Amino acid sequence: MVSSPPRVSPVRRPLLGALTTALLAGATLAGTGAAPASAAPQTKPKAVDFAGTVALSNCSGSLVRLAGSADTDPALVMSNGHCLESGMPGAGEVVTDQPSSRTFSLLNSTAGKVATLRATKISYATMTDTDVSLYELNTTYAQIKQRYSINALTLSADRPAAGTPVKVVSGYWKRIYSCNIDGFAHRLREGDWTWKDSPRYTSACQLIGGTSGSPVVDANTGKVIAVNNTGNESGGRCTVNNPCEVDENGQVTVRKGINYAQQTYGIAKCVGIGNKIDLGLPGCELPKPGAGARR
Repeated sequence: MVSSPPRVSPVRRPLLGALTTALLAGATLAGTGAAPASAAPQTKPKAVDFAGTVALSNCSGSLVRLAGSADTDPALVMSNGHCLESGMPGAGEVVTDQPSSRTFSLLNSTAGKVATLRATKISYATMTDTDVSLYELNTTYAQIKQRYSINALTLSADRPAAGTPVKVVSGYWKRIYSCNIDGFAHRLREGDWTWKDSPRYTSACQLIGGTSGSPVVDANTGKVIAVNNTGNESGGRCTVNNPCEVDENGQVTVRKGINYAQQTYGIAKCVGIGNKIDLGLPGCELPKPGAGARR
């Protein structure tokens, strides 16, 4: 895992880097200045920086909102479940509505600290099926915008596609990693934990400890499409800090040096009025508390 420096795993480190600028070919017809009829319009990549990211004591994270979040809602900070101050949740464990006074360093576009944000509770956290934590703050999006001129990052409600160019932005290390989504692991297994449909990065994203919880930002839209969480450090097979991929037929693949994230698009269907996590909403598929879960 990629939570605590110097390395990251489901429970290990925060991840990040800087995207390669995409060149838009603007070919024109000789003598007319008009684009050829076959040329498809190009989308200019969004500038991705550190504004809205946060640094935790042992991980990275981000100030996030959903499309339906109101400016007056208490703001949310997203990181990994394995980054919880209380320790990593066990397999099958779900944490909901647990009081917390954890603090986060809010960064501006150049990675300068502009404020200390404080949580009131852990709204949701788990390392089952995914590796995510969502903290509710004692300040609203509007208050943060007014005081510090920082907007929250928007969580995309759409599943990303293979080939998507991404930037992994680490508030802990104040570093941005650039690569693409190479594909998806049907199941990603690390120690006692198993995650579903995990985005796999191309080898350009060589993440390190402390990058755990970093937002994975779509370089074209500027929206958050995943949360960084782990990588295979030494070629081990399905052990802590050495996750393995398991396909639909149970075939195991080990990719030494390759790093992974967890999907976040499903969170959109689990957030209700007032930015409250509601696991009973239609379409919400986040794991729910069961026997032995902390509430």
